[in-house]
Amino acid sequence: MNEENIDGTNGCSKVRTGTQNEAALLALMEKTGYNMVQENGQRKFGGPPPGWEGPPPPRGCEVFVGKIPRDMYEDELVPVFERAGKIYEFRLMMEFSGENRGYAFVMYTTKEEAQLAIRILNNYEIRPGKFIGVCVSLDNCRLFIGAIPKEKKKEEILDEMKKVTEGVVDVIVYPSATDKTKNRGFAFVEYESHRAAAMARRKLIPGTFQLWGHTIQVDWADPEKEVDEETMQRVKVLYVRNLMISTTEETIKAEFNKFKPGAVERVKKLRDYAFVHFFNREDAVAAMSVMNGKCIDGASIEVTLAKPVNKENTWRQHLNGQISPNSENLIVFANKEESHPKTLGKLPTLPARLNGQHSPSPPEVERCTYPFYPGTKLTPISMYSLKSNHFNSAVMHLDYYCNKNNWAPPEYYLYSTTSQDGKVLLVYKIVIPAIANGSQSYFMPDKLCTTLEDAKELAAQFTLLHLGNLDICPCQISC
Repeated sequence: MNEENIDGTNGCSKVRTGTQNEAALLALMEKTGYNMVQENGQRKFGGPPPGWEGPPPPRGCEVFVGKIPRDMYEDELVPVFERAGKIYEFRLMMEFSGENRGYAFVMYTTKEEAQLAIRILNNYEIRPGKFIGVCVSLDNCRLFIGAIPKEKKKEEILDEMKKVTEGVVDVIVYPSATDKTKNRGFAFVEYESHRAAAMARRKLIPGTFQLWGHTIQVDWADPEKEVDEETMQRVKVLYVRNLMISTTEETIKAEFNKFKPGAVERVKKLRDYAFVHFFNREDAVAAMSVMNGKCIDGASIEVTLAKPVNKENTWRQHLNGQISPNSENLIVFANKEESHPKTLGKLPTLPARLNGQHSPSPPEVERCTYPFYPGTKLTPISMYSLKSNHFNSAVMHLDYYCNKNNWAPPEYYLYSTTSQDGKVLLVYKIVIPAIANGSQSYFMPDKLCTTLEDAKELAAQFTLLHLGNLDICPCQISC
């Protein structure tokens, strides 16, 4: 224990010695009957609580707590979080000095209690002028594996990952948008637990590990968006993936209308996936079971309920440079700013823009000669008349990609935070206006960068990857 800790309860500033601190924790344990154990840089209170029988609570019952005063401990924190419900386990991250590390994880016995904790305790003033942040904890069990040979099938990738890592449950492989016999050059590997995924990532992350003679890229996959069951019960939109690029919205509507004519309200297709809107939820659910796995234009489609953005419960994780060990350096930002509705209808043809400047078709300029090589003629052209392989920069490539699809240019939003050693860290959020109300309203990488250029390039790479653009191979920037 730290010899001197400031007790800020009720705004006081009296010195609390290590003995007093220990006495307060012992009193808490005696009052509640919970055990407390410190191991691996964290102190566990409960897990399970007294008299608990059966397995631990399911996923979705844990919340992350940030911006905790460094001299605050369980005797002050636990009573605050008990207001939302019964605590299964409280894990406070600890420094070697005896101070806490500014964040904790609280697991409740039910999902409803965890959601209540977020509602009533996020931005709660835990001490005068000190506000804590509370959001859902991300227990990620999925890794992203990049640079996989495109001819490899799911079974081959699954067998190989089981050979080199433990706890593999499944492999998710998406077929190429243009050639369904090939994969997209990446896969998602699902593990039985977060610990198994973390151990696998630790083994594969150095960048020297090879599969089939290729050096692979490994990182945490973006966690799936959590939507409460009540919201999902009202969804009447289907998400359809693995479509052919050539398949039209009219074809999709006709196919989904076959089981019940007139049931489909409208269809919005983006590249090789689409959103099918129904007039009634019952028809959407029935169509999902009928159409999942069916072939349209030779492609076997996957159909699920679309997950809407839950604007009421969106959150932003303010970490102040602190990294959650439960997410192994994964930082996820929520979309709170884009709360206004955006139209998904076809965009009018817009003049192409680059970096905010209009770039119309090449002006009528006379051809000129290159002064350094007499006789070499130069012709003015637009960058959009080039092919994608002319671009090395992901930022330029993304602008080109949007123009090629008749979309408005990408919008970049810059954010920053401060690391524990005082460095300013940067990250860009990218909004593609044409799809901003679709499956993903924005794109933001799970790494922070130290330079503006790296942050923008990484965000563009991340966006291109998630758009399924096959013309670019995103590399890892060391931020």
